[in-house]
Amino acid sequence: MNKLENKKILLVICGGIAAYKSLELIRLFKKMGASVKTVLTKNAQKFVTPLSITSLSQDKVYYDLFSHENESEMDHISLSRWADLILIAPITANTISKLSYGLADDLATTLILASNKKVFLAPAMNVRMWEHPSNKKNVNKLVDYGYNFIGPEIGDMACGEYGEGKMTEPENIINIIIKYFENLSKNKKLTALVTAGPTHEMIDPVRFISNKSSGKQGYEIANSLKNNGFETTLISGPTNLSPTNGINFIKVNTAEDMLNKCLECLPVDIAIFTAAVADYRVKKIHNQKIKKQEKLKLDLEQNVDILKHVSNHNSLRPKLVIGFAAETNNLRENSIKKLLEKNCDWIISNDVSNPEIGFNSENNKVSIFYKNQVEENLPKMSKSAIANEISNKIISYFN
Repeated sequence: MNKLENKKILLVICGGIAAYKSLELIRLFKKMGASVKTVLTKNAQKFVTPLSITSLSQDKVYYDLFSHENESEMDHISLSRWADLILIAPITANTISKLSYGLADDLATTLILASNKKVFLAPAMNVRMWEHPSNKKNVNKLVDYGYNFIGPEIGDMACGEYGEGKMTEPENIINIIIKYFENLSKNKKLTALVTAGPTHEMIDPVRFISNKSSGKQGYEIANSLKNNGFETTLISGPTNLSPTNGINFIKVNTAEDMLNKCLECLPVDIAIFTAAVADYRVKKIHNQKIKKQEKLKLDLEQNVDILKHVSNHNSLRPKLVIGFAAETNNLRENSIKKLLEKNCDWIISNDVSNPEIGFNSENNKVSIFYKNQVEENLPKMSKSAIANEISNKIISYFN
C-alpha cells in the first residue's frame, strides 16, 4: 500500500558515515509512492555520490547554492516551497549548530531557514558529541524553534564506541513520517478555537482595566495547532502580536466582544481558553476623560465567565475544553477547584509570580490537570515548545 502516495519529500543529507542509510530512505520513500528531491551538503558528497542518489530518486541532486544550471529559480526557495515535508538524515552536530544560530552558508541551511514546512531531523554522531553540553543546548534551541527530532538511538557506532548517537533506522523514520501525515489528515477534520491576550474594559476614552498578559502562549498554541493540520480560529484581545498565515484571526477588545465571537464560532471540536479575560468591567463608561481627583470611585460588575459559559453549553459544548489558570499561590488547589467549578476537561496552570515565566516572558512552566484530577508537570521551556507539547497531547486525545 502506497501510504505516502503523492507526498513530496525533500531529503537533506549531511556528511557522516550514516549517510549511506539515506539511500535506503530514498528507496523506501519511492516504494511508498512519494516523490523525493535530495540536497547534499559538501561533506555528504564524500560519503554518497550524486549518481547513486539520482538512480534511486529518479530526480536530480541539488548541492550548489548558486547553481548555473538553474538561473531562473532560486533553489533554496523553490525546493522549500515544493516539499510537503523536509527530512535531514543524517544531521550532524555541525549542521545542528548552524541551524541553532540561524546560519545560512550553503544550500541546505539556507533552504531550511527559508522553509515554511515541517522539518524532521535524524541525528547521527559520536556519543560524546551528542552528549556535549554545547550540542545539547543547540538541540534544545531547535526543539524550541519547532523542529522535530527522530532519535538518535543507543547502539554500536562506526567509531567502535557504544552509546546514544546512532541514526534511527530508515524503516522507523519512514513509519514516523507516515504517522505524521496520517495525523495531519485526521486533524484536518477537526476545528479548534483559541482565545489569547488580555481584554480592555474601558473606564473612559483613555483609561481601561486590563492585565499583563502578552498573548504569546495563546498565539503559539494557535500556530502549533494550525501547523498540525487543525482548522484553527484565534480570537485575540489587544496585543502586539501577529498570527501566522492560515489562521482565522478575530481581533476583539472587551470581554463581552470575546464572548460573543466565541459563541459565533461554535460548534468546534476543541476550545482552548488562554486569554486573561478581565473579571470586572465598569458599569457605566464615562464619555469624556475623567479629570484627576483625590478619590475615584468606580462601580464595577462581573463579566461573564467565558470558559465556564462555553464549557457548560447544553448543545454546542466542544468535545475538548481546555482552560488556563494564572496563579500566584496554591497552584494545585486552585487549579483543581477551577477544573471542577468550570466543568472543563483540562486546566493548564502556571505560577505568574515568577518573573522568568508567564506574563511577557518567552518561557513558561506549566502543570496540566486532567478531569480525573491527575496532574502532569512540564519542565520550564519556551512557549512554542509548550504549545507543541499541548498540540501533541490533543492529537493523542483524539487519535
